[in-house]
Amino acid sequence: MFLTIKKKAILGVLLCILCAGGVCGTFFAVKASATPKFTHTIVIDVGHGGRDGGAVGVSTGITESELNLTYAKQLKKLCNEFGIKAVLTRENMDGLYDPNATNKKKSEMQKREKIINGSRAELMVSIHMNSFPTSSCSGAQIFYAKGSESGFDLAKSVQLSVCKSFDSARDYVTVGDYYVLNCAKIPAILIECGFLSNPTEEKLLTSEKYCESFCYSVLAGIISFFQM
Repeated sequence: MFLTIKKKAILGVLLCILCAGGVCGTFFAVKASATPKFTHTIVIDVGHGGRDGGAVGVSTGITESELNLTYAKQLKKLCNEFGIKAVLTRENMDGLYDPNATNKKKSEMQKREKIINGSRAELMVSIHMNSFPTSSCSGAQIFYAKGSESGFDLAKSVQLSVCKSFDSARDYVTVGDYYVLNCAKIPAILIECGFLSNPTEEKLLTSEKYCESFCYSVLAGIISFFQM
């Protein structure tokens, strides 16, 4: 099974992390407040967008750019509930590039860099969906920039949390040569949430409950990192 613990169990993991960090009262008081005071700020980079749809689901035909936005908005919502302000690099399906730019990919990456480093955030999480010619490939995978010790620590924290929730998640983190990781001046990771080329995993990834559970596990890893 891909999903081994449900929302209540993940909330239990969050509770353990918060209590262990001595901030249980702070975080849950924030969650209960109608107008929470944010204690941390993060950037959630929403991969692809506009004419760049990214990977495509083999069964549903859903684009990665659409699913990335769904997961990013869910993660932002959960972060806000726990007193973490989240800045999204894009809020809709439009691309970040300048429509008049000759090199739209370069224009897009420069815009992401500006948002990431201009946000005054403490860390960055980039959301993506994976794809591979072999349909049997599955599992979430987490990348960090080469030479970034803080990026590695963040990646390990989130990876450990995700692995506690999902059997298929990779039990290691990997160096990734990605622009959004290399340009970030803060701890940064890129999460491939799963494979749209795997029909079984695609079905899970497009499930609202799976999305919520996955984002809870990412949030738990983020909170754990903040307590280090």
